[in-house]
Amino acid sequence: MHSIFVSDLHLSPERPHINQVFFDFAARIAARAESVYILGDLFEYWVGDDDLADPFNASVADALHRLSSKGVALQFMHGNRDVLVGKAFVARCGAKLLSDPMLVDLHGTRTLLMHGDTLCTDDVKYQKFRSFARNPVYQRLLLCLPLALRRAAIRRMRAESEKHKEGTSAEIMDVAQTAVERALREHGYPRLIHGHTHRPARHLHTVDGHRCERWVLNDWYQRGGYVHCDASGCRAEPL
Repeated sequence: MHSIFVSDLHLSPERPHINQVFFDFAARIAARAESVYILGDLFEYWVGDDDLADPFNASVADALHRLSSKGVALQFMHGNRDVLVGKAFVARCGAKLLSDPMLVDLHGTRTLLMHGDTLCTDDVKYQKFRSFARNPVYQRLLLCLPLALRRAAIRRMRAESEKHKEGTSAEIMDVAQTAVERALREHGYPRLIHGHTHRPARHLHTVDGHRCERWVLNDWYQRGGYVHCDASGCRAEPL
């Protein structure tokens, strides 16, 4: 009995090699798990559930549906790239939509799940954009646009984001220690698993005398990886 955690896959038609890694992972590795948690940024970008007819999007949804139909509990959390994922996509995959953050009992250990971007509080410009992108009014207005206009708007936002990253230090874009400690304190000093920063590692934090484990998930730009957790603990597995 074990659970698997992934995030930041950034799947897109332009990256066929990683797409195939994902399809193989879903069919062989994930299918043996009790539960699979996707903690955001499954796609490079998602313009809305009305784009599910796109062949590539449908192929990803179908791979996840095959996984959930085998009895694997599939859990999905929004990231910053796929914030427009809605009920139709989740239903098509046979998944459950998680709030961010989400505290779960994971094989006997209290574990806090996050995408991770809310921990990057030193990146003030990003946090302002995040608040804007998560605004339900803005999302409804965006989803009213035709698909072509939506794609163009999101590509412009992605270009602006890349420009911002080029001019911002890696330290600012990483999690803030104070934000991590606050999250651990507010949720009773659990284990923490998150993605977003693309800095896979295992960290140990001492907060108010409590030792807390933090796992940062791989991005899948080059090869990918996941974290495997069971009653004995967690370990990182490359792909």
